[in-house]
Order: sequence, then structure tokens, then C-alpha cells
Amino acid sequence: MTRQSELQRQLWFTQPYEVEVRESEQDAIPAGSVRVRTLCSAISAGTEMLVYRGQLPEELGLDASIEGMQSKPSYPLQYGYASVGVVEEIGNDVAAQWRGKRVFSFAPHGSHFLSTCAALIELPADVEAEDAVFLANMETAINLAQDGRPYIGERVAVLGQGIVGLLLTGVLARFPLHDLLAVEGIAERRELAQTLGATDTCSPVRLGSQEADLIYEVSGVPEALNTAITLAGYDSRIIVGSWYGKKSAAIELGGKAHRNRISITTSQVSSIAPQLSGRWSKARRFAVAWEMLQAIRPSRLITHQVPLLEAEHIYKQLHETPDKIVQAVFVYD
Repeated sequence: MTRQSELQRQLWFTQPYEVEVRESEQDAIPAGSVRVRTLCSAISAGTEMLVYRGQLPEELGLDASIEGMQSKPSYPLQYGYASVGVVEEIGNDVAAQWRGKRVFSFAPHGSHFLSTCAALIELPADVEAEDAVFLANMETAINLAQDGRPYIGERVAVLGQGIVGLLLTGVLARFPLHDLLAVEGIAERRELAQTLGATDTCSPVRLGSQEADLIYEVSGVPEALNTAITLAGYDSRIIVGSWYGKKSAAIELGGKAHRNRISITTSQVSSIAPQLSGRWSKARRFAVAWEMLQAIRPSRLITHQVPLLEAEHIYKQLHETPDKIVQAVFVYD
């Protein structure tokens, strides 16, 4: 009979709006690989909810840069990209010092997973697991900041204060800006944005006549692009960090957008921006992400910690009452 310690639990998206936790025996460790016991994994309320709702475009892989996610999505499938754990066992040809290391991985939600050492990122000694679980989203926030290239004294607006928006606000607050406006419909998130350094906040339905030099759209709502255009001044830049999946919306490119020579640029963290690729690497960007995690301590943004067996309940909450959750994290025994 298989001992409980030899079993693993993994989350599967079986069809739109349905998830299942499957229990199975642990696989043998291939040479050159390790087994990681997961401590916590963060749920993405953006991309992951597209998976949950069946809103992913069929022609694209889940992620262009993460091993195992390049194939076109089809159910049942595993997903998740923010796991923190401890290397519990090592395979042949793996240095003994890997055993016991705390690591981050772009692994799907599950109690254990196998990985090569090259695919793991070791946690700095002074970073807690609950902060490290934000590494992927912090890398996204840094990539957005780099793509926007904010200048000293600029007026910057961030549309959407979900996790990526909040982290981006925290990063931008370290720039010498004139104003940093956080636009968000949920009052509690506007308050969080202020604690992270926003100089002003407002609801999207209460925007005044202010203009911004640089606008980030990270709300996940396609209609917010028109809000960004409303905020844009002459020759302003709009950086779109949201992934809308199958969702689309009419964009008002006449009038102000046409005459103001607005630039709209999409930003995606899978690659380094071409203008930086000669000097920057993923490793260099991750080093900055660790520094920002230490400075911002985003574990304070976690509102829900739940065991994996409660996955069905927490995804239903995220779908039906997303305003009640800032960041949900699976915790493992």
C-alpha cells in the first residue's frame, strides 16, 4: 500500500468553470532532476482566470517562455506559474547542496513537482516564501516599467490595481515622478495603492480632466483602453500589460486619439524589450525583482490562504466576487 508521504496532489482544470484535485503516486526522479515539496503557490486572478473561464485563445500556447506551456491549451490541463517550495529529494547527477534549498518555480499548482535545477530560482536568504511567491508578477511589473520608460517629473497613471497594478504602482513610486495616479473601482484597492506610493487615486467613473504622459493599462478589461485614451495628452504613451484572451472591445481611435499622436504599445514579460536585450537578461531582471520584493514586501497583499483541496471554492469566489480578494495563495502541509 502506498504511504501518504509518497502521494502528491495536483490541480487540474477539467473544463471551463470546473477544477479537480487529483491524488497520485509520486514519479521516480529522472537523472539531473529534483523533487520539490511546495510550500505555497499564488493564484493569478488575471491569466489563470482566463483558463478557468475558458477564455484563452486556442491558437496560442499558454506561455511562450515557460517549459511545458508552449502547446495550445486544451482541457484537462494544469496551470499556475508561481510556486515556492523546498528541494526534498535529488536525482542522480545533482549536486548534494541542492537538497533543502528554497526555490521558486513556474510550476503548476501541486503539492510536489519534478524539475531540473536550471528551471529553479533559488530564494535569497532574507526573502520569505510568502513574498517570493510574487516573483513572477514582480518581474512583470518591472518589465512594464522598463517598457514605459518613465521620465523625471512625468505624470503617470496606472489603470487597474490588481496584483500586477499594485506591484507596478509600488515600483513606479520609486521614480522621481510629478504624479502617480492609481485608477481603480474598488475602494480597498485604492487604499492599498496609496500605501504603496500612489500620490492620488480615483475610480474610473470619476476621472477628472487631468492628462498623463504615460498610462499603463493593467486592469484586464479591454474597455479600459478608452479610459487610457481619455487620460492621454499629446504624444502620450499607453502601455498595455493586460492579456484579454478572447475578450475584445471597440477602441475609440477617432477624435482625441487621432489628433494627439498617441502611441499604444503592448508589453509582455516572456521576452526582454528589444532596446534592452543587448544589456539585459532574464537573470538581471530577476535580480532587480528580488530587490523590489525585499523593498515592497508584497505578502501584505495576501488576503486568502487556502489548502489546495479548497480550490473549487476559491476559484468560484474569484469568478463571482473578485472584489473581495486581492491575492489568494494555496498553502500546502
